[in-house]
Amino acid sequence: MSGTSYVIKGAQLLGGEAGDLYVSDGVYAEDAVRGAQVVDAAGLIALPGLVDLHTHLREPGREDAETVLTGTRAAAAGGFTAVHAMANTDPVADTAGVVEQVWRLGREAGYCDVRPVGAVTVGLKGERLAELGAMADSAARVRVFSDDGHCVSDAALMRRALEYVKAFGGVVAQHAQEPRLTEGAQMNEGELSGVLGLQGWPAVAEEAIIARDVLLAAHTGSRLHICHLSTAGSVEIVRWAKARGYPVTAEVTPHHLLLTEDLIHGYDPIYKVNPPLRSAADVEAVRAGLADGTIDAVATDHAPHPVEAKDCEWAVAAMGMLGLETALSVVQRTMVETGLLDWAGVADRMSVRPARIGGLAEHGRPFEAGAPANLVLVDPAASRVIEPGALQSLSRNTPYAGMKLPGAVVATLLHGSATVLDGRVVER
Repeated sequence: MSGTSYVIKGAQLLGGEAGDLYVSDGVYAEDAVRGAQVVDAAGLIALPGLVDLHTHLREPGREDAETVLTGTRAAAAGGFTAVHAMANTDPVADTAGVVEQVWRLGREAGYCDVRPVGAVTVGLKGERLAELGAMADSAARVRVFSDDGHCVSDAALMRRALEYVKAFGGVVAQHAQEPRLTEGAQMNEGELSGVLGLQGWPAVAEEAIIARDVLLAAHTGSRLHICHLSTAGSVEIVRWAKARGYPVTAEVTPHHLLLTEDLIHGYDPIYKVNPPLRSAADVEAVRAGLADGTIDAVATDHAPHPVEAKDCEWAVAAMGMLGLETALSVVQRTMVETGLLDWAGVADRMSVRPARIGGLAEHGRPFEAGAPANLVLVDPAASRVIEPGALQSLSRNTPYAGMKLPGAVVATLLHGSATVLDGRVVER
């Protein structure tokens, strides 16, 4: 992975002072190597390669929506050097064999490090624990477990999962959705759901599970991670838990930082997602939670779907949105341009903390000699109109089609090798 040597000249490191970076043999070097390729990075911001805790790559089983290859090309285009591939594939990633298959596909593709997420329960059915230990001991070295798409709603089973993963430093990532409170739910519960005649999805369905699980994490002393947190109340519960030192982390998606339920007026299924788009007050609260560190990470919940799954009536449409190629731009718009985060803060929430949560020792590292050269160069002054047909993903279900977003990824380096250069994905 470490072929070419680079001199990256004049990049603003973490958005601060300009400096040069030297890359050789896959790591940062003290000095330039003879014959190194020079990259003029004047005006560009250098960040550690982004790490996504929540990516749906769909393979095996739904290669009509995405493959590991197309999904990781999309990740590289978005500045990511590592992604966590969720378990709701077909077959489900609930055995050592399936997680190793996904891990090997990632290595073969070569566009970013793919760390499979193992299912908590067999078949995501919430009835009995999956082979957590076998997946942890496999070549994939699974450390994050989630039934994402389904809540581990049985409190006793959730407790057992937390206790089990503690033995090898794992983390259970919960999809917080009380199923009895969301039967038939279509959008955020509130005045608008009544006006539109759509079954409401109450905030308490998310908050009740988070409240229960932070107490279970405290009781077991085991790590809990909250997937795609979306309500003001959820932010307050996580803030309360962290103030007491509970081993709890949380993520928010780019779309919950930018988009609100008002977009659903036209019943366009492109905006149908789980958890649903929330109110403007919720958006303000999750931005504040990300800014003050209550929310640890931005995670894309990249959820590709074939055209027919979205080009249909609202009630039967699939839930989910693309996210990998637009995440950094959405964070620039919602957090940087609003003054809520600086670029060092972006690096912390999109690389350093996600890498720590997922146990990725080679990612989220400082720009220091000997550290793996996982890097993204961003042009903050650029802007682009999102065109679905120009995306690297196999699917086209982006909620940002036609929207002008700031920033552009100019280069991405994975272990010192360019996966994106001059704004274009490098063919392998």
